[in-house]
Amino acid sequence: MPTKNARRATRLKHNPLPATIVPAGFDPDAAATGDGLFGLDTSPAHARVVVIPVPFDATTSYRPGTAAGPEHVLQASKQVDLQDIQFGPIWQAGIAMLPIPKAIAALSKKARAAAEPIIHAGGAEPGNAKHAKALAAVNAASERVHAFVAGETRRILDRGAIPALLGGDHASPFGLIDELSKRHPGLGILQIDAHADLREAFEGFAWSHASIFHNVMTRLPKVGKLVQVGIRDVGSREVAFAERSKGRVHTFYDQRLRDMQFGGATWTAVCKRIIAALPKTVYISFDIDGLTSEHCPNTGTPVPGGITFPEISHLLELLAHSGKRVVGFDLCEVAPGAKGDEWNGTVGARVLYKLLGCTLRSQRVI
Repeated sequence: MPTKNARRATRLKHNPLPATIVPAGFDPDAAATGDGLFGLDTSPAHARVVVIPVPFDATTSYRPGTAAGPEHVLQASKQVDLQDIQFGPIWQAGIAMLPIPKAIAALSKKARAAAEPIIHAGGAEPGNAKHAKALAAVNAASERVHAFVAGETRRILDRGAIPALLGGDHASPFGLIDELSKRHPGLGILQIDAHADLREAFEGFAWSHASIFHNVMTRLPKVGKLVQVGIRDVGSREVAFAERSKGRVHTFYDQRLRDMQFGGATWTAVCKRIIAALPKTVYISFDIDGLTSEHCPNTGTPVPGGITFPEISHLLELLAHSGKRVVGFDLCEVAPGAKGDEWNGTVGARVLYKLLGCTLRSQRVI
């Protein structure tokens, strides 16, 4: 039996936009005993922020495993101390994650099996009937994921809560971005990533993890701007796509960020330039490989270089106090290592807590 001082269910009054509430007898410094995110048992029906878990990983082109990200982060989150130095007691706003959908996990396994022969071949071969059939199956599975995410997002928004997503590969949040852009025309996206993800139908997959922002920028006209940060692996056609966008895609390449610092600019000054490029309303899309590779050694496609945890924490704090409003976010591509290796989930859970803090502070909830 948990002690009376153990973390127990966070019970909030039914209110679509609950105030900050500290349940009677709740000790945020005690060991986590709840089954929910960060050891809290807040009901999604009562939470101010609701996280949609998406255990889907069909097209990761280097190595799979991110479908296990939501469960991995969930378990690691129970070791996160709840008093954040930058954002305070974030948990008090009411945070919940929906149950991890078994149907999506099963769909991921089936779609991954169909995709692997194409991935191993380096892409779909023209005239290959088996590849064509597999492509159709994977694309259809991806569209089912988008519909699932869009439906959950609408329910969360209709209640007045803030939606977030925990992937899964980086193709997972398309439905979330779609729904938010409809409600916030001109929405700006802050993308933290090692890759530009501007490839068109990479390896033949219309909804590849490497194509998420090509799809966003070509299919979602109400998205106003994409600001990319930390990019360090990029293709020539991706560079050309950004250059043709007439400022709609603004890329802060990782090397150029470092060049600014090598030339004497402080990280604060660099962050302010990034934030100034964003419109008033912001969505954050965070691929864990945007961080330095020691933070995410098991992610699908790790790349040398990147942003450190203190640097990203500073950027998120400045954004939260900038007057811009963060209306949602995703965290993708966290993948567990060998059995017993909790490092990737440990980092992912703390990035997730920072994203929650930034979002809630930007909306003056905390």
